[in-house]
Amino acid sequence: MSSMTGHTYYSLLGVSPTADQAAIAAAYEQQRQRYDPARLADLDGELATIARQRLAELEHAYHVLSDPERRRQYDISQGITAPSTPPVRRTPSRKEVISAFIFSFLAVGLVAIVWLMTNRDTVNTPPMGQLDRPAPNFTAPELRGGTVELAQYRGRVVLINFWGTWCEPCKRELPALQQAYEQFAEQGLMVIGVNLTDDEQVNGKTVEDVAAFLAQYGVTYPIALDVDGKIAEAYRIFPLPTSYFVTTDGQLRYVHIGELTFADIAARFAELRPVGDKQP
Repeated sequence: MSSMTGHTYYSLLGVSPTADQAAIAAAYEQQRQRYDPARLADLDGELATIARQRLAELEHAYHVLSDPERRRQYDISQGITAPSTPPVRRTPSRKEVISAFIFSFLAVGLVAIVWLMTNRDTVNTPPMGQLDRPAPNFTAPELRGGTVELAQYRGRVVLINFWGTWCEPCKRELPALQQAYEQFAEQGLMVIGVNLTDDEQVNGKTVEDVAAFLAQYGVTYPIALDVDGKIAEAYRIFPLPTSYFVTTDGQLRYVHIGELTFADIAARFAELRPVGDKQP
């Protein structure tokens, strides 16, 4: 399977498959700074475990991509580049054709079963990490001009979503975030997307590139530009996407690591929304 549709060593480091060795080394050093042992020691149990796993993944990814021959073999295995000597094509036998058909039929059935068992667009939402500490305030440039300050939304439920343009799950959840913003904004929900702009720049992306990317998805909620990585550091961000739900009085209540669905957001908002606005 080509993992270009999901996580690759390149997306893990936040670089493109065409990045040179200098860019890969710079991205690796930047990512490593987020996994300083002193920071890991201060994390909640669940986040600390995930962070240590991600650190091991980063180390392995860099070990492969920093070696030209291992990188070449990895690119071939992922379908990023083709082998230098393509395999000789031959006509499959009748037995092979029948076997391939049966395998394909079984594979489609298995995919359907897995989809039915794991489809997250249901009323059952996955568990999220529970927190109870003040949400670090931040003020940052807003993508479309002006600034975004978390404190100005006190009295509303705030969903803070950390994301990057290179992150596939981040892309997939954008429609759900926009839908929730449109449907619940007047009822007391604010969605703030925090773009890891410092990582975007390492990957050769500009603010204009980020704006063009979001325009494809019709995103209208505020986008804070984390140009120096300080917001991500304050919120201890490691894997992307990571989302926090902030209560009306400014407390971090839930953290969700991974892709959000509309059902996830609706369920948390129904729980945390202002008391006077709760449905009977």
